Amino acid sequence: MAIFTIGEVKKTFMNGDVKEEILKGINLSLKEGEITALVGASGSGKSTLLTIAAGLQPASDGQVIFEGKNMNSMGSEEVRRIRGSKFGFIFQFAHLVPFLTVEEQLKLMLDVSESKLTKSEQQKEIDKILNLVGMKHRENAYPSSLSGGEKQRVAIARAIIHRPKVLFADEPTASLDSKRSKDVMGLIQDLTKTINITTLMVTHDEEMLPFADHIIKISDGKIMDSKE
Repeated sequence: MAIFTIGEVKKTFMNGDVKEEILKGINLSLKEGEITALVGASGSGKSTLLTIAAGLQPASDGQVIFEGKNMNSMGSEEVRRIRGSKFGFIFQFAHLVPFLTVEEQLKLMLDVSESKLTKSEQQKEIDKILNLVGMKHRENAYPSSLSGGEKQRVAIARAIIHRPKVLFADEPTASLDSKRSKDVMGLIQDLTKTINITTLMVTHDEEMLPFADHIIKISDGKIMDSKE
């Protein structure tokens, strides 16, 4: 079932007196429990599309339908609430808070997402997620003592601790070597299926594409190819 539908989305910017069209009418559906990878050259519009879908910037035209509602017509506060409670984010770098332990990183995310869980329920969920990503044994560690792969595992745990409906991953393996990249993508794939998350990922690494259920190639602001 499609949880996300992007219809005729366009994005334009003014560069001085010149209007630049970054996205030229994108149509895309995202289904639960599947990974969709956006690929394309730098400047193709793939990252712009991800940020529009994630509610980080509005489309100039078109619809971004999430759970039956058009995010492009919502107010900023309503979009913020959706981002905080129903979306998860993974970036190229983990961006962990340096003075918080692994466990505290997840507690902070639960606070930010306005979790309704009790303290004891939160602790059980943190323990469960840390076990899922293989980081329970490092729960009291600080980011400075973690490897690059471990930091990304914590970033993934932080992104899913509030059980989001959609996970947005922007070059999640770009800072890792080949082995750690495959380990992290394998983890994202497993969690997408296990927790039934919808994952939208931007990547330039072709070795990550076998982990995706759908591959969307974007060029010059248009979808040029789509593969399953």
